[in-house]
Amino acid sequence: MAKITKGHHTGFTVTSLERSVHFYRDLLGLELVFQWNPRAAYIGELVGYPDVDLHGAILRVPGTETFLELLEYRNVPQDRVDMANGNIGNGHIAFTVDDLETFHKNLAEAGVKSVSPPVTPTIGPNKGGRAVYLIDPDGFRVELIQTATGFGDYKPAA
Repeated sequence: MAKITKGHHTGFTVTSLERSVHFYRDLLGLELVFQWNPRAAYIGELVGYPDVDLHGAILRVPGTETFLELLEYRNVPQDRVDMANGNIGNGHIAFTVDDLETFHKNLAEAGVKSVSPPVTPTIGPNKGGRAVYLIDPDGFRVELIQTATGFGDYKPAA
């Protein structure tokens, strides 16, 4: 039977590729792998907009094979959606950090907004660590976590 063999990437639609690359590369520290404006008939068919002018960037989480794809759709009708956490269809991306307090302070000084100040989880796999939800330029939630336990190592109490 066919199966998923590994993760490939997470993608976000953005209003300004330049602004989002700045946020994810220059402020968060992801590595820009490449930017492009792919021109092929299959692209319009794949995304459901035959006349799309698609501009994209691929960024890598340092030291991993985890990729973030940022896409700016041009030449298509667009509606802004409410990116609040509780709205169905919204998501977030999370990154492990080594010093949440310092990183968050530096980001806040650079004008990055967050849902709340950093908090200390009191239960679950991140218990005793630190976490915060940042808000990217388009409203996506970006969670930063400093924790000693990963999801794969967590054993919930029975």
